Amino acid sequence: MRIFSALYSKVMAWSRHRFAPRYLAGLSFAESSFFPIPPDVMLAPMSLSQPQRAWFFAGLTTIASVVGGVAGYLIGVYFFDVLEPYLHQWGYWEKFIRVRGWFDVWGFWAILVAGFSPIPYKLFTISAGVIAMPFLPFVLASVIGRGARFYMVSGLMVWGGERMEKKLHHYIDRLGWLVVILLLVAYLIFRQE
Repeated sequence: MRIFSALYSKVMAWSRHRFAPRYLAGLSFAESSFFPIPPDVMLAPMSLSQPQRAWFFAGLTTIASVVGGVAGYLIGVYFFDVLEPYLHQWGYWEKFIRVRGWFDVWGFWAILVAGFSPIPYKLFTISAGVIAMPFLPFVLASVIGRGARFYMVSGLMVWGGERMEKKLHHYIDRLGWLVVILLLVAYLIFRQE
């Protein structure tokens, strides 16, 4: 079944849309404070389809993500009592407790690593607000961690260029099904814990 190659073609077309940068900024903001889909899913194809603007896209993603992180921080400071039941309901509570523990030990470095890693960044931004992490180190760690990640993604797309786009298009269905299988296996493993 060639579902993913059709989706890939649509995503590449969307990445060239005149409003794509606005959507990228909105997704980047939302992901840092409440939304589950990372901005890399838009940043990578946009950087691949328009390599001359890749660094602009990385900068836009970084700024919007840090602003979204500040929103997550403020959620943690002012609205945690409202949010707590949802953390339980959505299955994030144990992760949240683990993240809080990391803050006790690592603080600034926890934000920096979370900004770069695939760990849900919103858990760290909200946790930073809950424990009242000093604001300027929070913002600085966010800028460094998020910036490093998004500039790396854009850089890899520029480096790979047209050659990578052709190879990706050729293998996208196999890769897509592999990801689906891995997600299913991960779900089954974590469900048993």
